[in-house]
Amino acid sequence: MIPKNGKEKRDGYAVITGGAGFVGVNVAQRLLAQGTVVRIFDNLSRPGVERNLQWLVGDHGERVSVMVEDIRDAPAVRKAVHDAHQVFHFAAQVAVTTSIQDPVRDFEINVGGTLNLLEALRALKNPPPLLFTSTNKVYGGLENLALREEATRYAPVDGSIAEYGIPESTPLIFHSPYGCSKGAADQYVLDYARMYGIPAVVFRMSCIYGPRQFGTEDQGWLAHFFIRALENRSITLYGDGKQVRDILFVDDLVDAMQLAICNIDRLWGRAFNIGGGPSQTTSLLEIVDLIEDLHGYRPAVRFDTWRPGDQRYYVSDIRNFSNLTGWAPQVGVREGVARLSRWLKELRSEKPASLVA
Repeated sequence: MIPKNGKEKRDGYAVITGGAGFVGVNVAQRLLAQGTVVRIFDNLSRPGVERNLQWLVGDHGERVSVMVEDIRDAPAVRKAVHDAHQVFHFAAQVAVTTSIQDPVRDFEINVGGTLNLLEALRALKNPPPLLFTSTNKVYGGLENLALREEATRYAPVDGSIAEYGIPESTPLIFHSPYGCSKGAADQYVLDYARMYGIPAVVFRMSCIYGPRQFGTEDQGWLAHFFIRALENRSITLYGDGKQVRDILFVDDLVDAMQLAICNIDRLWGRAFNIGGGPSQTTSLLEIVDLIEDLHGYRPAVRFDTWRPGDQRYYVSDIRNFSNLTGWAPQVGVREGVARLSRWLKELRSEKPASLVA
């Protein structure tokens, strides 16, 4: 079906579910700076998000509308989007470990909450563009990917994977309740685009980092490493620390999201792998080295067993999205990590209490 929205100019709010979180507040800040009014829909359950919200409202005042509600509450979701002109869906249960402990809650938030949003949009006469953030976990553990072990990282044997990364054509293999719930939501969004004409696009994201990220061991690992180092606490590496990820600075992600909304007529109904790509890769061990380089001391490191579904190598093949929009990451690993480190130091100076959840 053809999306109902076309290029028609809209009035109303940019709605961001999970909008007080790390990615949400950075998207909101960009939109507000551009003159867009924003509605934040968030239950404020994640540690640190109240500070993000205070910062946002402090800068922009009444141009930020806040709904402290839960994505599982269908009437609240309908109320939030009734006058939306664009929607960013970030509200989620975000940790593999938490999903293993409580798979029912994980399902209710990630699948049920997404279905609530899709149904609310389907009920509108002219549904707004929707951007949904999925995850690289939809590809499972990539156990069949042949790798060679190097001093500080794994590297793919396949030359194409080494040059370009993991493409969207990679088979979906949902691993862990979190992988299943995010994967199911990913597929629901794509099918609602196909069946009901919802103008939606899916980002299967790699590791995003930057200011306003209150990282924990389960989610936002890069910020978590720096927080631990700042507090002279040890870092736990699960596995051998040679796992490779492409990391993407949050400003580059926001650029990509805005391009996705602007180009929704060409992109709707598609999923894209979004990350730093082959030029922005690091391993866990290499980040520890970078912490030492930037801070002048090396944090203590301990090792623990591999976690379920942990990919030894994941780097996004970003060519499809880049070719369609001209987007490319601009912030290099060292520059971006240094900017995150500076923000965390400034935050720590503002509040002596622990930054670790």
